[in-house]
Amino acid sequence: MTNKSSNRLGIVLSTVTEGPPQEFVEIGQLAESYGYESVFVNEGRGDALACSEAIALGTTTINVGTNIANIYFRHPFLTASSARTIAELSNGRLILGLGMSHRGLLASIGIDMGDAREALQGYVKSVADGLQGEAGSGIFKQPPAKFPVPIYVAGNTVESAAIAGTIGNGLMPFLTPQSHLPTLLDAANTARTAANRDDGKFGCILSIPTFVSEDEVAARSAARYNLAFFAQLPNYRRQWRRAGFKRAMDSVQKTLKAGTRKEAAAQIPDELIDQVCVFGTPNRCRQQLQAFRDAGADLPLLAVSPVNEDRLIATRKAVTVLAPNL
Repeated sequence: MTNKSSNRLGIVLSTVTEGPPQEFVEIGQLAESYGYESVFVNEGRGDALACSEAIALGTTTINVGTNIANIYFRHPFLTASSARTIAELSNGRLILGLGMSHRGLLASIGIDMGDAREALQGYVKSVADGLQGEAGSGIFKQPPAKFPVPIYVAGNTVESAAIAGTIGNGLMPFLTPQSHLPTLLDAANTARTAANRDDGKFGCILSIPTFVSEDEVAARSAARYNLAFFAQLPNYRRQWRRAGFKRAMDSVQKTLKAGTRKEAAAQIPDELIDQVCVFGTPNRCRQQLQAFRDAGADLPLLAVSPVNEDRLIATRKAVTVLAPNL
């Protein structure tokens, strides 16, 4: 891996947007030129592994990864094979983030999650075994990967964090308040100790909603509306309740049942925005990023959303003005 420092920073691109894959490659190249350590791709409507491969082929030094690849979309045999291929094509620059998504969203496309935590643990182990050459048999016997592929496990609960500690190389939470992040990391490290894991440093890669603007009022407003979108998903409301925002989430949930997202946004407290997002001027954003590092995120990722502008334009601007080498 490259560019290790206390100023480590990455970005994550969204396949929920309409941006073409070539746009992702160009943003990856831009991030590489500005000294970012990593560029990740999430998995919404697009293929995170395919996009990561495209970025890897268009760059030379920046790490690439998935934040996250959905465990229900691919057989673990294929995930291990794809990861091995991308790692070889990138000369060892791949970081594989795996997670289980949301029950309601998966049900909408005909996927039954079953016991999600059990599925996550079994899936991560199967992929790890495949990368180590310990999966398959006969013609389907997988060879060991030529390059190490760190596996980060998505987790917003202590139970999922424990899975990361037991069988992963790191934790990959999302929308986790700064005050709650140490709780997740403690759970992961406790599980790691119990499993007698001593195979290198355990990392934390945290994707952070980012709103860069000289107008801090507008940036906070955009952040508030963004969190109201995620508050529609039970997993995130549950995480925020556990982090001390139960009353606010009860109010948001009640509003969402009878009202609009805009009305629900009015119920998002300023403290939650401060705890979860990076927003405002570049200098303010840098200070907020440091607070996430201090809470335990050794690699923060900018998940850029627009403030009264196009998302891809906002992403390019954020990459430029928040560059770690400035």
